[in-house]
Amino acid sequence: MEKPTRNLGDLLSLVKYPLITEKSTILYGNRQYTFLVDKSLTKVEIKYVLEKVFNVTITGVKTCILPLKTRRVGRFLGKRSLYKKIFIKLKQGDSIAELFD
Repeated sequence: MEKPTRNLGDLLSLVKYPLITEKSTILYGNRQYTFLVDKSLTKVEIKYVLEKVFNVTITGVKTCILPLKTRRVGRFLGKRSLYKKIFIKLKQGDSIAELFD
């Protein structure tokens, strides 16, 4: 695996938070976890950061960029910011379940 050009501290600040939804809780049984990250992160950088922070082996990273949505608050229109949702799959025997408990 190639090492990203940015340092670990900068990359860690771009990982926003774990996503806890009904779909993501179903995936926990298959060793799959969901996070929201900054749009600029690549799959290699995501894998590098999460492996270093949680001390696990990641076997797969899937990403999707969610569409921009318009929100109305009273008479004001605004747009929700863009972010990237990632699904990571861990090696058999690894777990980061203590983060989601």
